[in-house]
Amino acid sequence: IVDNFNLYENIGEKGAVLFFYPLDFTFVCPSEIIAFSKRIEDFSSRGISVIGCSVDSQFSHFAWRETAVENGGIGRVIFPLVAGLSKSISRDYDVLFGGSFLIDKDGTVRHAVINDLPLGRNIDEMIRMVDTMIFTNEHGEVCPAGWTKGDEGMKASTEGVAEYLAKNEGN
Repeated sequence: IVDNFNLYENIGEKGAVLFFYPLDFTFVCPSEIIAFSKRIEDFSSRGISVIGCSVDSQFSHFAWRETAVENGGIGRVIFPLVAGLSKSISRDYDVLFGGSFLIDKDGTVRHAVINDLPLGRNIDEMIRMVDTMIFTNEHGEVCPAGWTKGDEGMKASTEGVAEYLAKNEGN
């Protein structure tokens, strides 16, 4: 348990994924938290930290982590769960329940997704968005629709768009 958690001190080398969920011991959230935990190496190998946040207390987080998965808990997930009791963090991101934010190393929100409670998140899509952010930061090019790691980027100019579309229009 960490008192006075500071987001900016916990951003990875290249950024962070901050995701919000409503409460501990709820329904869709455990599957998402466990999915993030199982894929933590995919994020950390890219220099991205993962941070969960809800309006529950650190005591509730601890109890949920100590409850076995087969009993409705999340087990020992390996990223921080922030206790946002005052709801100020949720207000800062304008989300109370299901939202995910990809934050660049400089603190800029580069991608945001808001989910209604019954709709689970896609961890693979967040990893894809991490890859697009890293590619853009490293190459100064933009990533067209459906871009995945290893694909060609596009120069952010009228000529760059025309060149890219001429090569890839049929794809």
